[in-house]
Amino acid sequence: MNTILRRSVLGVAGLALSTGVVAGPLATLTDTTPAPASAAAVQVAKPDMDTLIPHGTQGEQSRIDLGDEQTANVKAIIEATKKAGMDERAAVVAIATSLQESKLENLGHLGDRNDHDSQGLFQQRPSSGWGTVEQITDPEYSTTAFLKGLKQVEGWQDMPLTKAAQTVQVSAYPFHYAQWETQAADLVAEHWTS
Repeated sequence: MNTILRRSVLGVAGLALSTGVVAGPLATLTDTTPAPASAAAVQVAKPDMDTLIPHGTQGEQSRIDLGDEQTANVKAIIEATKKAGMDERAAVVAIATSLQESKLENLGHLGDRNDHDSQGLFQQRPSSGWGTVEQITDPEYSTTAFLKGLKQVEGWQDMPLTKAAQTVQVSAYPFHYAQWETQAADLVAEHWTS
C-alpha cells in the first residue's frame, strides 16, 4: 500500500509539475502579447501641422530657445490637456498663451514689475478668481483652469488662435498671442506622443 500511495503522489506531483510548466509560460505569453499594430500606430503618430494650425498663422512669428524648466512646463501643459480630454489644438492654444504670458516660466509675484497680482505660466490673477497663488503656480492646475475657460468659448476650435486665447485671458495686448503659434505647434508635435 505504501508503494501504491507513493506512486500516486509522485504521479500527481509530476502531472502538476508538467501542467505548471506548460501553463506558466503560456499564461505569461498571453499577458504580454503586444497590442495590434494599428493601435500602436495611433498612439505614436505625431499630429500634423494642418491639425495644429488649421487657420494658418497671423503676423510675424517669434521663437525662443527653451531651457529644461520651460520644456518641463510644455510637457505639463500637454499632459493637463490630455487629462482634460482636449486635443492637440487646445495644447497649441495653451502653449502659445503661456509663451506670451510668461515665456513658459512659472513666475511668482514680480513686485513692481508685476502686472497687478498675475502669476504662473498663464499670468492668472488670484484677485480675478483664477485660484490661490499656490494653485495658479501649479502648472497642472493653471493649465486646467485655462482650458476650462477655453471650453467655455463657443467655437474656439474654429477661431484664430489669438482670438481664442484673448477670449479666455482678456489681455491688454490681444494680438500678441498670434506670434507664438508656430513654436507652440512645433512643441506639441514634438512632445504630444513623448
